[in-house]
Amino acid sequence: MEDRRSHDLTYVAHGRRGMGGVVDRNVRALLARRAAEDRAKSRSERIADGVTRFAGSMTFVYIHLVMYGAWIALNLGVVPGIRPWDPTFVILAMEASVEAIFLSTFVLISQNRMAALADKRADLDLQVSLLSEHEITRLLSLVQQMAEQMGIEEARDPELEELARDVHPERVLEKIEHNAQAFAENGGRPPFRDRRSYEDEAPGA
Repeated sequence: MEDRRSHDLTYVAHGRRGMGGVVDRNVRALLARRAAEDRAKSRSERIADGVTRFAGSMTFVYIHLVMYGAWIALNLGVVPGIRPWDPTFVILAMEASVEAIFLSTFVLISQNRMAALADKRADLDLQVSLLSEHEITRLLSLVQQMAEQMGIEEARDPELEELARDVHPERVLEKIEHNAQAFAENGGRPPFRDRRSYEDEAPGA
């Protein structure tokens, strides 16, 4: 009993170390990739990211509260001995507008770069998902053949044959677009001619 327990504990510990090694490797690979992407940024992209980070901080808010508050207080004449130079606040409004134009441009530059990185990561996720689906399909086909040779009744289930087929992403996208268009044309409800096929396919989806 003690030998079996020690063997189980050793197996669990080894499995944890193995899983930890895989996680560490993946984390290091992701960090290295992110560091490489940061090094590949151009000077303008670095400036835009720096300005965007600063503009999204509370320090930026506090600085503007002090600056604009002082500007308004001085031009309202509440401070003795200082003559207002912008009593109508036209200069303040112009400066704020120019600042907003530049800040929005910097934010758009950063967002465009982040969107490009997000597209790359989405493509990677899609490729990994397709690879996983292909591997599962092959495994399912192999298990089905083994079950048939062993005479297992479940091996003749027609649903297994459907699941053992590779999924073609372009056909899935076409079906999604077709259903979306059909729903829009029918007020958000499945069209009558497609309702039977929709209900038949729903349980196996």
